[in-house]
Amino acid sequence: MKKFLDKDFILQNTTAQTLYHGYAAKMPVIDYHNHLPPDQIANDINFQNLTQVWQYGDHYKWRAMRTNGVHESYCTGDKTDYEKFEKWAATVPYTLRNPLYHWTHLELQRYYNIDKILSPDTAREIYEEASAKLSTPEYSVRNLLRKMNVKVLCTTDDPTDSLEHHQKIKDDGFEIKILPAYRPDKAMNVDDVAGFNAYIAKVEAASNTSVSSYQDYLKALKSRHDFFATIGCSVSDHGLEMIYAEDYTDAEIKNIFDRIRGGTALSVEENLKFKSAMLVEFAQWDHEKNWVQQYHLGALRNNNRRMMHLLGADTGWDSIGDFSQGRALAKFLNTLDSTNQLAKTILYNLNPADNELMATMIGNFNDGSVAGKIQFGSGWWFLDQKDGMVKQINALSNMGLLSRFVGMLTDSRSFMSYPRHEYFRRILCNMFGEEIENGELPNDIEWVGKIVQDICYNNAKNYFGW
Repeated sequence: MKKFLDKDFILQNTTAQTLYHGYAAKMPVIDYHNHLPPDQIANDINFQNLTQVWQYGDHYKWRAMRTNGVHESYCTGDKTDYEKFEKWAATVPYTLRNPLYHWTHLELQRYYNIDKILSPDTAREIYEEASAKLSTPEYSVRNLLRKMNVKVLCTTDDPTDSLEHHQKIKDDGFEIKILPAYRPDKAMNVDDVAGFNAYIAKVEAASNTSVSSYQDYLKALKSRHDFFATIGCSVSDHGLEMIYAEDYTDAEIKNIFDRIRGGTALSVEENLKFKSAMLVEFAQWDHEKNWVQQYHLGALRNNNRRMMHLLGADTGWDSIGDFSQGRALAKFLNTLDSTNQLAKTILYNLNPADNELMATMIGNFNDGSVAGKIQFGSGWWFLDQKDGMVKQINALSNMGLLSRFVGMLTDSRSFMSYPRHEYFRRILCNMFGEEIENGELPNDIEWVGKIVQDICYNNAKNYFGW
């Protein structure tokens, strides 16, 4: 029987072990999509204890705790940090076969050299040991990133963000690239007209312009896009239920915008047309600057309205949605491609039923101009676990070129999440190793090792131009 989480964790044969230890493990990390707070990096803070770095904002853990019968006061409420940690420690033994069990113990090992199993019996010892380390300069936020060999990190930023923290990081000369990503979802969300008009006021303030027409609005948002570029941004991102690709005319969109400014609620058709027009505008700006655009598709968000009103968004009330993705996505990409304005694009699906759809969709628009121009993104959110990653890798392998894949990202709000890259790399090496030992792939370790390193790091480095 193998020891839990030993050096060959997940690696089921000697070939997989050779690929991981000899090729994958030493590669740096490019984390091209996450939700880390740039102010904490700019100020190089130290977290006061393990709860603060591990549980604050982590809706993955909160969902598990709630399912285990833990009261909300221990998740997002007013209990002390240690009381919250105790409830998490009591939940961990019940997370067997959930990726949280692996992530928890990988993080304890990689950051703190703690190889004990977290449980109520070990909670106090682990908390005190990790918290003591977190208080030292070696465990400042920037050193946590250095410890995980991170080279590039892209945060997620609204067009109205000042990016002052990114500027400070840049001015400090921090050797790890901390770059913003332009995420204009609020700039096209006209579901709530009053809320949208309030957002326009924020755009006016950020761009120092007055918005009285649709063209004014585009000009103001474009100025923010231009500003992001001056700080080093070369990536955009959307988190949408689905791509919007309704037919529209410029006159229709101008009229819809005027109606919005007048406070008039939109029809369903008008709503979809406006969102469709905005998506095209954003994509054209990305192409103009040779940015990479990302589309995270398929989340059904804020399902528990009672808790949403109580706690707000991103607190753990989202799930996989069953939206129809193919036709609109093809139409949107084709609209951009037809005028040669389709930027490098990464597509992520949250519903595993769409894996083969995404894996074949990218082939429609990979035109040979750039290797892997259109990418099927890694297993995301509910799918960034072993089964989800294996299924995504298999679909991409069967219907595209896994060898051109830009690999893993954290999509996380926690500085403790970087062992997820290791988790992905071990899974990838094990898949190659099994097929080599089964005679399904040639025993050419040097070549397969190169492919593994490309997927882990080199492809992303070349794709994003970092």
